[in-house]
Amino acid sequence: MAIYAIGDVQGCYDELLHLLDHIHFDPGADTLWFTGDLVNRGPNSLEVLRFVRGLGDSAVTVLGNHDLHLLAIASGTRPPRKKDTFEAILHADDRTELLIWLRNRPLLHWDQALGWAMIHAGLPPQWSLKKAAACAAELESVLRGAKHRDFFTHMYGDGPAVWDEKLKGVKRLRFITNCLTRLRYCDRKGRLALDAKGPPVPSHRRRCRGSPYRSAPARNSASSSATGRRWVSITSATRTAWIQDVSGGQLTALRIDSDDLERHSIDCAQGCRPGTP
Repeated sequence: MAIYAIGDVQGCYDELLHLLDHIHFDPGADTLWFTGDLVNRGPNSLEVLRFVRGLGDSAVTVLGNHDLHLLAIASGTRPPRKKDTFEAILHADDRTELLIWLRNRPLLHWDQALGWAMIHAGLPPQWSLKKAAACAAELESVLRGAKHRDFFTHMYGDGPAVWDEKLKGVKRLRFITNCLTRLRYCDRKGRLALDAKGPPVPSHRRRCRGSPYRSAPARNSASSSATGRRWVSITSATRTAWIQDVSGGQLTALRIDSDDLERHSIDCAQGCRPGTP
């Protein structure tokens, strides 16, 4: 049995099949962790959704910002962007079943026995993983409830920039959403720097804990290293694993049930320019 974490697929169905063939994936024995953003940019988002949903218990998927964007468009609360590639999903005969399945995916997956947790983006320095899990559950409850369309109406936006336990309603949910699905960097005061998407060059920014695999800590992200990357314990090792998505030109699988963290990557011809929205 093997457990592989796979970077954002973003509609690159053929490349996903190629990668799974490369790692000799056995759906009867192995498990895949998908970091979110199954859809958009690439040409075959519908096929990716159908495939991952069809894996059943052999796949774990968390939601990314492109997945939420699809759900907002499908709910009628947001118009599509010029570069979106959702048409096939929105006109599919099984659209309803696929979208209900997607809307019921978690925002954070934590396997305490394995010692790893997975999110799509990052965590603010004020949160422990336990707090992140509780915040994710808040948002999941709304997404799965009768008022999810109301949430999508107010989901977009960059504020608030700093966590406050007193945040309520739309502001609280938007902050949680931005952290778990968009965040890459914070500034030195712990404010979300959602405009930052490139490599960690500017000295005033710090890489946030996230993106997308974390081990299971019991302390706040404020204990991050000097670079802003958080190093936490997994079994006998102290590490954080990072993996790129297809926007970097490759699709990658990382074996996380192994101390060696085997990394397997294939070129993705559909990969978009890094840093594009």
